[in-house]
Amino acid sequence: MVIINNLTEPVKIKSAVVTIGNFDGIHLGHQKIFNALMEKTKEIKGTPTVITFDPHPLKVLAPERDLKMITTLEDKIKLLKRVGIKVLIVISFDRSFANIEASNFIEEYLVKRLKIKGIVVGHGYVFGKAKKGDTDLLRKKGKRYDFFVKVLRVKKIKKNVASSSRIRTLISKGKVKEANNLLRRVYHINGKVIKGTGRGESILKVPTANIQTTHELTPADGVYVVKVSLLDNGKKKVFDGVANIGKNPTFGNDFRSYEVHLFNYHKDLLGKDLRLHFIKKIREEICFNDINLLRDRILKDIQIAKEILKVEKAQLFLD
Repeated sequence: MVIINNLTEPVKIKSAVVTIGNFDGIHLGHQKIFNALMEKTKEIKGTPTVITFDPHPLKVLAPERDLKMITTLEDKIKLLKRVGIKVLIVISFDRSFANIEASNFIEEYLVKRLKIKGIVVGHGYVFGKAKKGDTDLLRKKGKRYDFFVKVLRVKKIKKNVASSSRIRTLISKGKVKEANNLLRRVYHINGKVIKGTGRGESILKVPTANIQTTHELTPADGVYVVKVSLLDNGKKKVFDGVANIGKNPTFGNDFRSYEVHLFNYHKDLLGKDLRLHFIKKIREEICFNDINLLRDRILKDIQIAKEILKVEKAQLFLD
């Protein structure tokens, strides 16, 4: 996949068919658009092209909303490549770009610089300054500049609309299984193992790895069934496990931590890069009055996790 940063001048792309959006999460709704994009591209023997923005427009236009991204740009690039996208154009979004009129964007970017043959977007798609551009304007300009416009209806799963905002809400509430259904893969975060307090092994007899992550969106506090992918002896391997997110109320921590216990893994993880795939939430964090009660509960969590993992069919994002 060719990656083009910004679009300051015309580029040569054979019969470009484009779709435009933030595509945070690359969820089922996005996948429906990409499938249609690939079909239309195949019909004309063109090039499937995605235009996206970094940072997300809301981070520039409404920073007070503190929008947290589902996927990093790095993961988004990998997911788009898997779909079969051949060209990705990443436009640096700022207030200057936000002030481009919709008609000017079509004529300058899509027609002059890309010479598109077609565009595929979702129903209700809006763009340009003050969001004044819509699918009607695209169709009007398509007739004038000879490119087709295909508009798709939103994707629903059991009456739930597959949207990035819906998925963010589910994850932030710990409803990772529901979020996974809309993603069609297991939600994950990446992180590096750092030195922790050592309580897991020394006090609880259950060794845990403490994770430092830069992901903006993480699940709500609680205990989760997870799968963990990592490089072991140069090979990508996946292990079952349980993870705890929160402040460890039994020990009175005043900071949020991410800890994971891997089943059947006994090597030193310090410094390793891990990917935590969240399968299902088991329970909330609990403050125990006795360390033995906490240990017993952790052992029970492990057994619950093992039973869940026997039946859950998890589609993981591995690279």
